[in-house]
Parts: sequence; C-alpha cells; structure tokens
Amino acid sequence: MPSYLGAIGTANPVHRIAQPQIAEFMAQALAFGDNDARKLRALYRVTGIEHRYSVLPDYGRPNGEYTFFPNTPTLEPFPSVGQRMAVYRREALPLATEAVRDCLRQVPSVAMASITHVVTVSCTGMYAPGLDIELVQALGLRHDVRRTCVNFMGCYAAVNAVKLADAFCLADANARVLIVSVELCTLHFQKSPEEDHLISNALFGDGAAACLVQAKPLPDGAPSLALQAFHCGLEPDGHDDMAWHINDFGFEMTLSSYVPKLIQRGIRNLTDGLLQSLPVELADVRHFAIHPGGRKILETIETELGLSRDDNRHAYRVLRDYGNMSSATVLFVLRDVLAHSTPAEHGAPVLSFAFGPGLTMEAMLLEVVHEAAGAAVSSKAKESAEVV
Repeated sequence: MPSYLGAIGTANPVHRIAQPQIAEFMAQALAFGDNDARKLRALYRVTGIEHRYSVLPDYGRPNGEYTFFPNTPTLEPFPSVGQRMAVYRREALPLATEAVRDCLRQVPSVAMASITHVVTVSCTGMYAPGLDIELVQALGLRHDVRRTCVNFMGCYAAVNAVKLADAFCLADANARVLIVSVELCTLHFQKSPEEDHLISNALFGDGAAACLVQAKPLPDGAPSLALQAFHCGLEPDGHDDMAWHINDFGFEMTLSSYVPKLIQRGIRNLTDGLLQSLPVELADVRHFAIHPGGRKILETIETELGLSRDDNRHAYRVLRDYGNMSSATVLFVLRDVLAHSTPAEHGAPVLSFAFGPGLTMEAMLLEVVHEAAGAAVSSKAKESAEVV
C-alpha cells in the first residue's frame, strides 16, 4: 500500500522584490561599468523570474538604506557567516511555522498531537538546538515526536525527506509525518563577478513549505498524492559543477552553465530507471512536477523527454513567481499540481524530478488521489459487478 502526501502549505518573507530591482542592486554591489551592467540585466531578464522573496529588504533598496549589508560603496565589511546565521536563526522559525499552519488549515481535523514525526529540511542554515526542537515548542507538538533533520543536501533534499516519511509510514500504519523545508538562500549573496556566483545570485530566493505524509489518504476531503516509486541517479562528472560550500562570508554555491548538459545526459536514464518496473509509461503521465533549477534546465528536460512547455507549466509558474528556493521549490510545484487537479484526474500519474550537488538527480512517481472520485469509481464498479 502506498503512503500519501498532501496538504502542502507554503510561506514566503514579506519582502517581494522584482527581478530588475535585484539586478540593479547586484550591478551596484559589484561596481559594474555600463557594459557589464547591461550584460547582467540581460542575464536577469532571461531567467524567466519576475519576482523573488527575501528576508532581507536590501535587494530592493538603494545603498544608504540597507539594514543588513553595510551602507558603504563596496559593502565592506562584508557580512560574515556568523552574521548571516544570526538572521537565519531569527527568520527561519516564523517562516516555517507559517508554512505549517498553512498546511494544517487544509485538514482541520488533524490535531497537532497526532503528528508522530517531524522532518526538517534546510541547506541554508544550521544551529543546535535547532529548528526541529523550536518547531516542537512553537507548534505545541508532543515532546516525544520523532525528529529527523535533512541538512545541506541542496535542492533535491525535499525528495529525501519524502522518502524518509514514506519509510516511516510503511513501518507504522499510524505514522503521521510533518515535513518542513525552509530555505533562506538570499542570505548567501556572494560579491563576486565569477560566472557561478552571477548565475546563483540571479536565481535563488527565500521560502518555506510544509506537508503531511501518512499511510492513508488525507482526511477532510483534501486531495493528496500517492507515493508510488522513487529512483536516484548520479552524474559524478558534475561533482564540481553543482556544489555548496561554507566559506568565511556565507555559503558559496557553485552552479555552472554546464549543469543543463549533465541533466540532458542523465534524465532519460533516470526516467527509465524509475518506470522500468512499474505499469506506467512516460506517455501515461498527466502531470509533471519538475524542480525549476533554472529556465534552461526545464527546457533541456522538455527536449530530452518530448515534453511541451505546457507540460511544465507548474514549474514555470513557480520559477516566475518565486525563483529557485532550493529544497522547498519542488514542494511549491507539487502544491501547484494538487491545486489545479480535479476529481476527474483521480489516479493520474505525476512525474517529479529534483537536482542538486553531486550531481544528484532524484525522481518520484506519484498519483493524484481525490477520495470522493475514487469512492464514486469503486461504487460504480460494485454496481456493475452486481448486475453481471
């Protein structure tokens, strides 16, 4: 029997900043001349991103009005890891709590006391006692709730959290797992003209997502996604093309322009590996929930798997409105899939991908579940059997 994922809640900081504003901040911070600034603005235009969210208001303000970065022409002294982690510790819990409350509003009958496991996910900040313990206290969860932290795995980490939740539910039919992903990527702006940093600065935003996983469909008529299968792929040649390191002035993301080519090389094998033992073919898939690591990544997957832009509409919508929020992003995409599903699509397959350091490629096959529609189908089948 499958486990079920649903009631996906999301939250973003209050500062919603237009992509052109962020480009101007970056051009000024990097002291770019007219030619380099023009190229930077072009890079930001082709990302497919219109707005991103940040816990820092500075990206939408002129120098002289910053609250985190120094109000100096060169932003010196540049904020240290300690200063960035202080902001993470202050901002992560409220954002995570908001996402959880948004999740549980969708299933009013689920009480906090019924949560048996909490899995927290983040690669943009760590401390101890950590977010997991703070969530127990802030939400009034049971003190004996089982806590697991998935840290520093990058954009694919939410898939590993879902795998953990699925294992918990398969081991215990009464398990009810709360997954909470919170990423404050914009804390880690790097003042560097290197291509990797320019690309990272152009893509990442802040956000949180929370969802429930349990051994049966969610209550209160909430639609959910049955977890059918998982598959992991690794492209070791991409070891240096997507990476995440802690340095003196924040966490440094390596995200080279070669990443789409690595995904192009491995995405078909990843898909075949996922589906090879299942009664589902790629042509049967009705919905796609692909982590929008960047516009080029989405376009590459479309080309390799024969998808249309419309097939990828959920990913493009999230990319446009939020940017890449690391591990939380694929949960935003899955929420969009659920929100636009209908009872008529009960049983429809959903194919999901996420990517991260390594280069790691994760795949999930899920299935849309609308309990009312499923009950109606079962009732009709029973009536037909009785007639026969």
